[in-house]
Amino acid sequence: MQSSQRWARVAVVVMVTTATLAVGQTRKEFRFTVEPRSNISVTNRYGSISVKPAAGNQVVVTATLQSGKVEVDHNQSGNRIELVSHLLPGATAENSRVDYELTVPADASVSLQSTTGPLHAEGLSGDVVAEGAAANVDVRDVSNAHVHIKTLNGPITLTNINDGHVEITSVSGEVFLNDVNGPFVDVNSSSGAIHYDGDFGFGGEYILRSYSGNILATAPVYASIDVIARSVKGQVENDFPLHPKTHSSFPIDTMRSLVGTAGKAASSVKLLSFSGKIHLKKR
Repeated sequence: MQSSQRWARVAVVVMVTTATLAVGQTRKEFRFTVEPRSNISVTNRYGSISVKPAAGNQVVVTATLQSGKVEVDHNQSGNRIELVSHLLPGATAENSRVDYELTVPADASVSLQSTTGPLHAEGLSGDVVAEGAAANVDVRDVSNAHVHIKTLNGPITLTNINDGHVEITSVSGEVFLNDVNGPFVDVNSSSGAIHYDGDFGFGGEYILRSYSGNILATAPVYASIDVIARSVKGQVENDFPLHPKTHSSFPIDTMRSLVGTAGKAASSVKLLSFSGKIHLKKR
């Protein structure tokens, strides 16, 4: 009986605590009218940021604040909008979280910063910049734009990026590129693995490099590529049908390097690592 009463009291405490957290939350909405090619910046210490396209010339921001220990500063200067999570005295990582949801014109350029994230942007034709420490970054369905990503250890996923200028820098976060093509794609990671699954476009430059992380590049047999793959101390594997090249800027070690072409060799592909394993794979 005493045990039942004790568990009942615990349940009441949990219910009261949950209710208190729900009451502490605040939901705010901001609306801005912009011209074409607007710029939107969101700086958030703790919490998520999600951006999706919408028709019209309105930027609509919905911010969910966890408590009164944080507020949202917002400003519009012409075609530029800036939102910043402003921490107040007594703020902690738990009570100062703000989750942002934005709808913007598809041609808008966005800059997203959050320590914890996650960060998400989709369906845009404007530039996308995302920066975070442990933030999970997900960018998809972007065309004719610059995509610049920086994280410390947060994973990065890019999907269906067409004709993009892509630059990714990560210390230890894993990077996934799915159907990513453009004139310039550069991924640089210290220890995180890099996964590329696409066709390398036509006429682009692709550089995937990781100091100690593995690199897996998968492409269809019709890919038109000029490949250089080299790992100083790791192993290089290939099951892609390549035509060997007779000349190279470095000595060819079949276990640690690979030089060859496929198709018309329209795109330049460089897979580089110091100690990680490199695998060029046929889809």
